[in-house]
Amino acid sequence: MFDNKRDREDPEIGGAGMADIAFLLLIFFLLVTTIDVDTGIGLQLPPAPEENQEPPPIKERNLLNILVNSQGMVLMDEEPTPVNQVKQKVKDFVTNRGEDPELSDSPDKAIVSIKTDRETPYNVYIDMLDEVMGAYAELRNQAAQAKFGRNYEQLEDNSEQKEAIKDTYPKKISIAEPNQ
Repeated sequence: MFDNKRDREDPEIGGAGMADIAFLLLIFFLLVTTIDVDTGIGLQLPPAPEENQEPPPIKERNLLNILVNSQGMVLMDEEPTPVNQVKQKVKDFVTNRGEDPELSDSPDKAIVSIKTDRETPYNVYIDMLDEVMGAYAELRNQAAQAKFGRNYEQLEDNSEQKEAIKDTYPKKISIAEPNQ
């Protein structure tokens, strides 16, 4: 008589199929996983000037100097200013229209110059820059509401209305190289 137990092979699980499944799972998770990417600060820079080109003359009253020093203090025209007051001061400077001799002649001539130190805390710089951008956003929203009855962001991109508001309050922001 034959011994059936000896002739039977032990059951095994095929390893080749496992490798295929692992590979498919790897590809699946690579495709569906999102990775956070720091986008940075979106600024549109003007074209670089020619090497021997002189900068255009600017009246001192049309230039608002903002310095963020290494201790994180914001100095606007050499006066210490809390970050939460930057927006209002920028709005006052830009909308002056020649009334106050210490502020700009017009929104078109107003330039906000931002300078930092190499050791400036990054979060203070970003907060201050947000305040400056927020000032322009509020001015543009107010102008769009007055002229067209809608917020600036609600206007169609590249439309005549949006361009008119941009011309009314152009963002002229100069970001200077940090001090050594």
